Amino acid sequence: MIMPANEVICTGMIDRIGLETSNITFKTATNSYEEILPIPTHKIGLQKVADLLLDPETGVIKTTSEITAVGHRVVHGGSYFSDTTIITEEVKEKIKELSELAPLHNPAHLVGINVAEEIFSEAKQVAVFDTAFHQTIPVEAHKYAIPNFLLTEHKVRVYGFHGTSHKYVSEKAINYLEKDSKIITIHLGNGCSMAAVKDGKSIDTTMGFSPANGLIMGTRAGDIDQSVIFYLVKSLGYTPDEVNSILLKQSGMLGLTGYSDLRDIEAKAQEGNKDCELALLMNAYRIRKTIGAYAAALNGLDAIVFTAGIGENSSYMRNLICTNMDYFGIQIDTAKNQIRSKELREINLADSRVKILVVPTDEEYEIANQVFQLLEI
Repeated sequence: MIMPANEVICTGMIDRIGLETSNITFKTATNSYEEILPIPTHKIGLQKVADLLLDPETGVIKTTSEITAVGHRVVHGGSYFSDTTIITEEVKEKIKELSELAPLHNPAHLVGINVAEEIFSEAKQVAVFDTAFHQTIPVEAHKYAIPNFLLTEHKVRVYGFHGTSHKYVSEKAINYLEKDSKIITIHLGNGCSMAAVKDGKSIDTTMGFSPANGLIMGTRAGDIDQSVIFYLVKSLGYTPDEVNSILLKQSGMLGLTGYSDLRDIEAKAQEGNKDCELALLMNAYRIRKTIGAYAAALNGLDAIVFTAGIGENSSYMRNLICTNMDYFGIQIDTAKNQIRSKELREINLADSRVKILVVPTDEEYEIANQVFQLLEI
């Protein structure tokens, strides 16, 4: 919830929805609440949020009518949406149409919108699209080398994702550097992506038509030769749905190691687990390779930015990625790399030509800020 002065007056999260061990956290300037209990559906979860906002002990509002707007992260906006948008029935129908392109995300976003409309009935519902920041990618980078009609008639192109995160951290980096810059932002979490950002605008990104390709992720394979898909279907007898499940839910770090949480993988690697050691090397290699490609696309490089759960917290992965990058002027300070902080920090050696920054992302703040700017609440 954002006040007119952009003051954050409360924060919170519900994770593991659908499990017996759903975790709820809620904080204000004076109160803190945390509980583990079953939250079987998004509707029940959002109702719990409303209850906490209204509670005399923890709350910051007296009635739900005080909530004038609710911002929703929506992963795929396709070619329909390039800006933050007030949600109408037509907008919801477009989000539904795009569910085929983001099957793990858009349907859940639509559920959240419908529930929010019911609970916060007097508020405007606003969609902030992950794809919007990447609408500035030039045609030579966003067009696939496939027949033209697939773009003109069916909008098959690179869209890019994690846009709110890439936008937020690149702006923080530019302010820190105090100049328009050539930056590579590296968003590493369960989902992973990179973006080449020139003077505040995205010019390329690793995710494409859907959030499935690019870097190795928690359960997603990332880049893969399309012939592998046809081989799985035609020669090994998998159905298209089974292949889709393999590539999205059974691959990536999970497929390589049996674990999807990087903390577990790092721990096992340090114990000598060869599969985990190799998976981390593969992950770092693909990121380094992309840094090289994006340095070429930018024709230079002022800074690389690590963000999101892994990027912000894993000194191990940051060191693995930045080692042997001297040719690009990337030199990590191993001592600074070990420091944990919730603030923007510089972890490169003093004579490194390229700054190495760790910038905690705040997608929720970015969403709220974009909603505020749209509605001028």
